Amino acid sequence: MKRILLGLALALAATAAHAQVASGDYIAEHGWGALKVRNGGFEILAVGANGHTCSLDGKLKGMTATLDDGGDICRIDFRAGGGGYHVTPATPETCRNYCGARAYFEGLYLKPAPGCSDAERAATQKTFKAAYVAKHYAKAAPLLARQLAACVRTLGPMETASIRNDLAIAQYHLGQKADCLKTLQPLAANAAKTDEQLKEDFPPSDWDEYAPLIKAARTNLALCRG
Repeated sequence: MKRILLGLALALAATAAHAQVASGDYIAEHGWGALKVRNGGFEILAVGANGHTCSLDGKLKGMTATLDDGGDICRIDFRAGGGGYHVTPATPETCRNYCGARAYFEGLYLKPAPGCSDAERAATQKTFKAAYVAKHYAKAAPLLARQLAACVRTLGPMETASIRNDLAIAQYHLGQKADCLKTLQPLAANAAKTDEQLKEDFPPSDWDEYAPLIKAARTNLALCRG
């Protein structure tokens, strides 16, 4: 029995030692960052508040990356789980060298669901816009409804608000006012606030991006309530 247990322990240790981060493209949960893994190397780009970013790239050895910034060593651990990889700076202070003051890269990076990669989302939104301009609302609306449902884990808040606005106005044109209001419900609380109130909740560059989205939401809510 002892020999069996020892053999099992050695086998598990060998498996762990040879574990690798799988090649592919990953999106951070809630859409604030991207991880690319290719040929034993990786790149991370993460965006934080007010346009601050983290940018890292280097080689992976197993489930660990080590970056050297003039002798300051940043070590990053990768752990499989949750549909992707949990990425954690093992040396937080030195890993801050790769980030702006209001950005971070720690988090869960997910393999995007089918249709939810950057290129696939852009293609769907382009098809939606063409159908919408042609007033083919019955074709347009389901495209974004499916995208919103499928990509919920990896969509960022700004893109989500944009999709909700586009979907809602298509639903309005279809006479689906109840569906329109349901689509916009997550934006309704902010839409009821004034711009001055909302500005207190957003850094300047984030507000510049959000302001036209919440303005559109107010317009769309008024249409669907009418």
